[in-house]
Amino acid sequence: MPDYYGPWSSIYTRFRRWEKAGIFDRMLETLAAEPDSESTMMDASIVRVHQHGAGAKGGSNFKPSDDPEEA
Repeated sequence: MPDYYGPWSSIYTRFRRWEKAGIFDRMLETLAAEPDSESTMMDASIVRVHQHGAGAKGGSNFKPSDDPEEA
């Protein structure tokens, strides 16, 4: 934690109080009530990369463009 937030124990205590008071649940309910399609979060820990993107056998299929407008 950056020093300007204070000691870690103070942050932990505040976080636990907010969690017990249900503040985070209310925040998530409010955010979920009107979803905004402009900003979407995705948990990357469950997203699998396609075999070609993960460096599987066969190497890269990237070919640079000859058109300077596309570059």
